[in-house]
Amino acid sequence: MASETFKQAYGVLQQHAQTLRDQREPNIDDLLTIVTESVQAYKVCQERIEAVEKALEKALGDTQAVPSNNPPAVKIPAPAAALDDPDDIPF
Repeated sequence: MASETFKQAYGVLQQHAQTLRDQREPNIDDLLTIVTESVQAYKVCQERIEAVEKALEKALGDTQAVPSNNPPAVKIPAPAAALDDPDDIPF
């Protein structure tokens, strides 16, 4: 899973969240697999977001002569929001 893209990993999170929402009764036999795959996918998403944030900071830092104390104009939501409401994620 380490070579997955953000989009692929986010898709895994969406799929597992939907599976859990659709279940009337928990399927304990599949739960360990769902949790394990979801944690791996979350880590991929988190790594990609952190890489983008660092790249943006570097790019913005290279273009600004004086550092600004203003917060960034774009707020990137945490991947955990994907488990709450995937429609809130702007990706």
